[in-house]
Amino acid sequence: MSPRRSYDQYCSAARALDLVGDRWTLLIVRELLAGPRRYTDLHADLPGVSTDVLASRLKDMERDGLSTRRRLPPPGAAYVYELTRRGRDLLPVLQALGEWGEGALGERRPTDAVRAHWSALPLLRNLDGCAAGLVEVRLEEGTFHLWTGAEEGPVYGDGPAPGEPDARLTLDEETCEAVRRGELPLRDAVRAGRVEVSGEGALAKELREG
Repeated sequence: MSPRRSYDQYCSAARALDLVGDRWTLLIVRELLAGPRRYTDLHADLPGVSTDVLASRLKDMERDGLSTRRRLPPPGAAYVYELTRRGRDLLPVLQALGEWGEGALGERRPTDAVRAHWSALPLLRNLDGCAAGLVEVRLEEGTFHLWTGAEEGPVYGDGPAPGEPDARLTLDEETCEAVRRGELPLRDAVRAGRVEVSGEGALAKELREG
Protein backbone atom coordinates (compact mmCIF):
# COMPACT_ATOMS: atom_id res chain seq x y z
CA MET A 1 0.00 0.00 0.00
CA SER A 2 1.42 3.37 -1.00
CA PRO A 3 2.12 5.93 1.74
CA ARG A 4 -0.55 8.53 2.30
CA ARG A 5 0.13 11.85 0.62
CA SER A 6 0.08 14.85 2.92
CA TYR A 7 -0.05 18.61 2.63
CA ASP A 8 2.43 18.67 5.54
CA GLN A 9 0.66 21.63 7.10
CA TYR A 10 -0.11 21.89 10.80
CA CYS A 11 -3.75 22.79 10.19
CA SER A 12 -6.86 20.73 10.94
CA ALA A 13 -8.39 21.50 7.52
CA ALA A 14 -5.20 20.31 5.81
CA ARG A 15 -5.13 17.16 7.96
CA ALA A 16 -8.77 16.47 7.05
CA LEU A 17 -7.98 16.86 3.36
CA ASP A 18 -5.04 14.48 3.78
CA LEU A 19 -7.68 11.87 4.63
CA VAL A 20 -10.66 12.71 2.42
CA GLY A 21 -9.38 15.17 -0.16
CA ASP A 22 -8.69 12.63 -2.90
CA ARG A 23 -11.19 12.37 -5.75
CA TRP A 24 -14.05 9.91 -5.02
CA THR A 25 -13.37 9.48 -1.29
CA LEU A 26 -16.27 11.59 -0.02
CA LEU A 27 -18.62 10.05 -2.59
CA ILE A 28 -17.65 6.61 -1.30
CA VAL A 29 -18.54 7.88 2.18
CA ARG A 30 -21.90 9.04 0.79
CA GLU A 31 -22.59 5.52 -0.46
CA LEU A 32 -21.45 3.84 2.77
CA LEU A 33 -23.78 6.03 4.83
CA ALA A 34 -26.39 3.55 3.59
CA GLY A 35 -24.71 0.80 5.61
CA PRO A 36 -22.52 -2.14 4.52
CA ARG A 37 -22.02 -2.31 0.74
CA ARG A 38 -20.37 -4.84 -1.53
CA TYR A 39 -17.63 -3.69 -3.87
CA THR A 40 -19.79 -4.41 -6.92
CA ASP A 41 -22.65 -2.34 -5.50
CA LEU A 42 -20.33 0.57 -4.77
CA HIS A 43 -18.93 0.43 -8.28
CA ALA A 44 -22.43 0.39 -9.79
CA ASP A 45 -23.51 3.46 -7.77
CA LEU A 46 -20.34 5.45 -8.49
CA PRO A 47 -20.54 5.78 -12.28
CA GLY A 48 -17.27 7.00 -13.72
CA VAL A 49 -14.91 5.54 -11.12
CA SER A 50 -12.43 2.95 -12.36
CA THR A 51 -12.07 -0.36 -10.55
CA ASP A 52 -8.43 0.44 -9.71
CA VAL A 53 -9.25 3.84 -8.21
CA LEU A 54 -12.18 2.47 -6.20
CA ALA A 55 -10.05 -0.36 -4.79
CA SER A 56 -7.26 2.10 -3.94
CA ARG A 57 -9.62 4.53 -2.19
CA LEU A 58 -11.21 1.74 -0.16
CA LYS A 59 -7.78 0.54 0.97
CA ASP A 60 -6.81 4.09 1.93
CA MET A 61 -10.03 4.56 3.89
CA GLU A 62 -9.49 1.30 5.75
CA ARG A 63 -5.90 2.24 6.56
CA ASP A 64 -6.99 5.66 7.82
CA GLY A 65 -9.70 4.26 10.07
CA LEU A 66 -12.65 5.57 8.07
CA SER A 67 -14.03 2.20 6.99
CA THR A 68 -13.63 -1.51 7.57
CA ARG A 69 -14.05 -4.61 5.44
CA ARG A 70 -15.66 -7.80 6.71
CA ARG A 71 -16.97 -11.06 5.29
CA LEU A 72 -20.66 -11.79 5.53
CA PRO A 73 -21.63 -15.15 7.06
CA PRO A 74 -22.98 -17.89 4.76
CA PRO A 75 -24.92 -18.05 2.55
CA GLY A 76 -23.81 -14.53 1.56
CA ALA A 77 -20.08 -15.07 2.10
CA ALA A 78 -19.28 -11.81 0.28
CA TYR A 79 -17.05 -9.03 1.57
CA VAL A 80 -18.71 -5.75 2.48
CA TYR A 81 -17.36 -2.33 3.33
CA GLU A 82 -18.80 -0.16 6.08
CA LEU A 83 -17.97 3.07 7.84
CA THR A 84 -16.36 3.24 11.23
CA ARG A 85 -17.69 5.72 13.77
CA ARG A 86 -15.07 8.19 12.57
CA GLY A 87 -16.18 7.68 9.00
CA ARG A 88 -19.83 8.18 9.90
CA ASP A 89 -18.86 11.43 11.61
CA LEU A 90 -18.35 12.81 8.10
CA LEU A 91 -22.14 13.04 7.67
CA PRO A 92 -22.35 16.72 8.75
CA VAL A 93 -19.36 17.48 6.51
CA LEU A 94 -21.18 16.01 3.52
CA GLN A 95 -24.37 17.80 4.52
CA ALA A 96 -22.59 21.15 4.69
CA LEU A 97 -20.79 20.48 1.42
CA GLY A 98 -24.06 19.52 -0.26
CA GLU A 99 -25.80 22.65 0.99
CA TRP A 100 -22.89 24.79 -0.22
CA GLY A 101 -23.03 23.07 -3.61
CA GLU A 102 -26.76 23.60 -4.16
CA GLY A 103 -26.07 26.84 -6.01
CA ALA A 104 -23.84 25.00 -8.49
CA LEU A 105 -26.25 22.15 -9.18
CA GLY A 106 -28.35 23.91 -11.83
CA GLU A 107 -30.52 21.97 -14.25
CA ARG A 108 -29.76 18.31 -14.76
CA ARG A 109 -27.49 17.80 -17.77
CA PRO A 110 -28.03 14.99 -20.32
CA THR A 111 -24.71 13.45 -19.25
CA ASP A 112 -25.54 13.50 -15.52
CA ALA A 113 -26.03 10.11 -13.88
CA VAL A 114 -28.72 9.89 -11.21
CA ARG A 115 -29.68 7.45 -8.49
CA ALA A 116 -32.81 7.81 -6.38
CA HIS A 117 -30.87 7.55 -3.12
CA TRP A 118 -28.70 10.54 -4.03
CA SER A 119 -31.69 12.61 -2.89
CA ALA A 120 -31.45 11.13 0.61
CA LEU A 121 -28.99 13.63 2.08
CA PRO A 122 -30.70 16.74 0.63
CA LEU A 123 -34.05 15.52 1.97
CA LEU A 124 -32.45 14.72 5.31
CA ARG A 125 -31.22 18.33 5.51
CA ASN A 126 -34.77 19.47 4.90
CA LEU A 127 -36.01 17.24 7.72
CA ASP A 128 -33.49 18.55 10.24
CA GLY A 129 -35.24 19.36 13.51
CA CYS A 130 -38.22 17.12 12.74
CA ALA A 131 -39.30 14.21 14.92
CA ALA A 132 -37.02 11.18 14.73
CA GLY A 133 -38.33 8.37 12.58
CA LEU A 134 -38.20 6.22 9.49
CA VAL A 135 -39.21 7.87 6.21
CA GLU A 136 -39.96 6.14 2.92
CA VAL A 137 -39.46 8.31 -0.17
CA ARG A 138 -41.01 7.47 -3.53
CA LEU A 139 -39.49 9.19 -6.57
CA GLU A 140 -39.87 8.60 -10.28
CA GLU A 141 -36.29 7.19 -10.30
CA GLY A 142 -37.04 4.73 -7.52
CA THR A 143 -37.75 4.32 -3.83
CA PHE A 144 -35.44 4.70 -0.85
CA HIS A 145 -35.79 5.24 2.88
CA LEU A 146 -33.98 7.33 5.47
CA TRP A 147 -33.84 7.82 9.21
CA THR A 148 -34.19 11.24 10.82
CA GLY A 149 -32.45 11.78 14.13
CA ALA A 150 -30.32 8.63 13.83
CA GLU A 151 -27.07 8.95 15.79
CA GLU A 152 -25.63 5.63 14.66
CA GLY A 153 -26.22 2.98 12.04
CA PRO A 154 -27.25 3.61 8.42
CA VAL A 155 -28.57 7.03 7.45
CA TYR A 156 -30.54 5.79 4.45
CA GLY A 157 -31.10 2.72 2.31
CA ASP A 158 -32.33 1.67 -1.12
CA GLY A 159 -35.81 0.30 -1.61
CA PRO A 160 -38.94 0.45 0.55
CA ALA A 161 -38.66 1.04 4.29
CA PRO A 162 -37.91 -2.04 6.40
CA GLY A 163 -41.21 -2.07 8.24
CA GLU A 164 -43.96 0.51 8.52
CA PRO A 165 -42.47 3.99 8.07
CA ASP A 166 -43.36 6.92 10.29
CA ALA A 167 -43.95 8.92 7.11
CA ARG A 168 -44.12 8.20 3.41
CA LEU A 169 -43.28 10.97 0.92
CA THR A 170 -44.18 10.88 -2.77
CA LEU A 171 -42.91 13.58 -5.11
CA ASP A 172 -42.28 14.06 -8.82
CA GLU A 173 -38.95 14.70 -10.52
CA GLU A 174 -39.46 18.46 -10.88
CA THR A 175 -40.25 18.91 -7.19
CA CYS A 176 -37.38 16.68 -6.10
CA GLU A 177 -34.88 18.60 -8.22
CA ALA A 178 -36.15 21.94 -6.86
CA VAL A 179 -35.68 20.65 -3.31
CA ARG A 180 -32.20 19.33 -4.14
CA ARG A 181 -31.18 22.68 -5.63
CA GLY A 182 -32.35 24.50 -2.51
CA GLU A 183 -35.00 26.40 -4.44
CA LEU A 184 -37.97 24.83 -2.66
CA PRO A 185 -37.89 23.86 1.02
CA LEU A 186 -39.58 20.52 1.63
CA ARG A 187 -42.13 21.98 4.03
CA ASP A 188 -43.14 24.58 1.44
CA ALA A 189 -43.52 21.81 -1.15
CA VAL A 190 -45.79 19.90 1.26
CA ARG A 191 -47.92 22.99 1.91
CA ALA A 192 -48.18 23.60 -1.84
CA GLY A 193 -49.45 20.06 -2.39
CA ARG A 194 -46.38 19.06 -4.41
CA VAL A 195 -45.37 16.38 -1.91
CA GLU A 196 -47.86 13.75 -0.82
CA VAL A 197 -47.39 12.81 2.84
CA SER A 198 -48.98 9.65 4.23
CA GLY A 199 -48.56 7.75 7.48
CA GLU A 200 -49.69 8.10 11.06
CA GLY A 201 -46.35 8.66 12.77
CA ALA A 202 -45.40 11.87 14.55
CA LEU A 203 -43.17 12.86 11.64
CA ALA A 204 -45.98 12.53 9.08
CA LYS A 205 -48.34 14.56 11.25
CA GLU A 206 -45.67 17.22 11.78
CA LEU A 207 -45.11 17.59 8.04
CA ARG A 208 -48.83 17.75 7.24
CA GLU A 209 -49.40 20.36 9.91
CA GLY A 210 -46.57 22.48 8.54
